[in-house]
Amino acid sequence: MALARARQAARRVKDRWKSKQWYTITAPAAFNNHLLGETFADEPDKLLGRRSEVTLQDLTGDMRQMHVKLRFKVNEVHDNQCKTVFDGHNMTSDYVRRLTRRGHTKIPAVFDVKTKDGSRLRVKPFAVTDRRAQTGAAQDVRRIMVEHVEKAAKENTLSGFLKLVLMGDLSNAIYKDARKIHPLRRVEIAKTEVISAPAVEVDETPIIDLSQPTEEEPEETEGAEAGSDEEEGEAEAVELAGDSEEE
Repeated sequence: MALARARQAARRVKDRWKSKQWYTITAPAAFNNHLLGETFADEPDKLLGRRSEVTLQDLTGDMRQMHVKLRFKVNEVHDNQCKTVFDGHNMTSDYVRRLTRRGHTKIPAVFDVKTKDGSRLRVKPFAVTDRRAQTGAAQDVRRIMVEHVEKAAKENTLSGFLKLVLMGDLSNAIYKDARKIHPLRRVEIAKTEVISAPAVEVDETPIIDLSQPTEEEPEETEGAEAGSDEEEGEAEAVELAGDSEEE
């Protein structure tokens, strides 16, 4: 009797796997509806809330952005396609550890901001000084970080604010202002978390223009061509030298 029940349970498991199918996951319109990957499920409702993680390099092709990880959450499923919303970003732990060395001071901050379109985010920036900083200087640098981030959020929608964060413009603005207080080595927006966002995306302006090639590609191509020309020139010089010796 027990064996028969076990066989029936095994048949039900096999049938459930047969009913599953693949669903594609795409990024929001602000990220050019980029294909993030695929997932497996037997019911579309079970996909709601699932998260997909990619690096910024996967979207831009720029190797310098491989330490930035983006999270997207599935909020809608239609015709085997999962649409997502931006859920947050963070930097890899090894990248953050490399920035902090002995003799430097890491100045972190954690606070919530509200964007122009009503989105609420938790932002975690940090600054690394060029040498040890006193408590007063660290407090002044932290205050400048908070002021810049709050101003950028207040003046931009969620998409506009994320563009400033991911492209490094906000970090550069903080660095230029805060280094007047104390010499800095680096300023980064280490993490963002979307607490709440409008149900309908108001601003669909692309955060990343994927149609534009990265800046590194032409440089690498030119460098490779220059190297090949130099090698050919050296080879010709060796051949000429050999001919002269034979004569």
